[in-house]
Amino acid sequence: MSEAVIVEAVRTPISRGKPIVGDLHGFHAVDLLALSLDALVKRSGIDYSDVDYVAGGCVTQAGEQAGNIARNAWLSLGKDYTAGGTTFDNQCGSAQTTNHAIAAMVQTGRIDIGIGCGVEAMSRVGLGQNVYNGPGYYQPPNWPWDTAPDQFTMVERIAKNRGLTRQMVDEFALSSQQKAKVAWDEGRFDSQICPVDAPCFADDGTPTDETKTVSRDQGLRDTTIEGLSQLKPILEGGIHTAGNASQISDGSAAVLWMSAEEAKARGFKPRARIITDCTVGTDPYYLLDGPVDATQHMFKKTGMNMSDIDLFEINEAFAAVVLSWAQVFDADMSKVNVNGGAIAIGHPVGSTGARLICTALHELERQDKNTALIAMCCGSAIGTGTIIERL
Repeated sequence: MSEAVIVEAVRTPISRGKPIVGDLHGFHAVDLLALSLDALVKRSGIDYSDVDYVAGGCVTQAGEQAGNIARNAWLSLGKDYTAGGTTFDNQCGSAQTTNHAIAAMVQTGRIDIGIGCGVEAMSRVGLGQNVYNGPGYYQPPNWPWDTAPDQFTMVERIAKNRGLTRQMVDEFALSSQQKAKVAWDEGRFDSQICPVDAPCFADDGTPTDETKTVSRDQGLRDTTIEGLSQLKPILEGGIHTAGNASQISDGSAAVLWMSAEEAKARGFKPRARIITDCTVGTDPYYLLDGPVDATQHMFKKTGMNMSDIDLFEINEAFAAVVLSWAQVFDADMSKVNVNGGAIAIGHPVGSTGARLICTALHELERQDKNTALIAMCCGSAIGTGTIIERL
């Protein structure tokens, strides 16, 4: 088998979605994904026609995000039509799964060069718009699982199970904001961001002829524990609020894969490889505890443990998701989400898996470290995981 290696990884800035519309709202979702794809090809120096396959993640495949958005985004560049393209919905783990798929296709010799990517324009296509008889998912009369119709109930179950308090989740949320601010102040994200010239809008929402350059994530908030503590819980009696949960966002991200042989022939220095990856089922009663199960699976598969990992990216869908994982594995939090996470940066759901791989790779290089573990919770009680090794 061939070895699959990462040679480039980029992302757009992440802008706010509704109710506060951010600077990327003016991009059709196809164009939003095309921004990352175009930047990826240009940064790498390959030709568009060199790409064999584009796999893209997108959760809400309705409206302008329907009709195989990964393929349409590639075609929209107007450079090449020969690359195959498929759009994946593995809920929040969609773009992580696309990278697993592309790496596997390279390893088995099906392709030599491929892209794993993802997009979500949540300010334009809201979560759930593809569920005609929703919200939620169909449960037949003999459905055996004690599930709930919303994520918020599930995450409160996790918090109760782990003994997490409002103080704990608010402190974690504040830490995410503080770490993201430091990261931006120190320019840690600069190497992974492709600046975007975005259309401007008048106060009434109509487009103007002007554009503005967007080069920073827009989810950062100047907040305090006192301020967070004043926010109303999403569910009565719960501990999660808009301040300690991930943000509705717009953005895209993309990762370029090659076989090691192809990279060598082209003069590229491989930057990382996957040691192992997984998509596993988790208890539907808790639904969002997937990072726990994914990490356990990968450690069992590889014989690795927490001490073998230099950095962790555990998606901050809700603060309790990360804190639950950290409690189970007695995690050293100085290694976890060191530049903040979705609570501060944002969570364009179909793209976040690729964004986390991109962020983990660039941070390994910045710190001159070797291994990173990326894990996510996903709707339908799924956990996705990846361990990458820097080369």
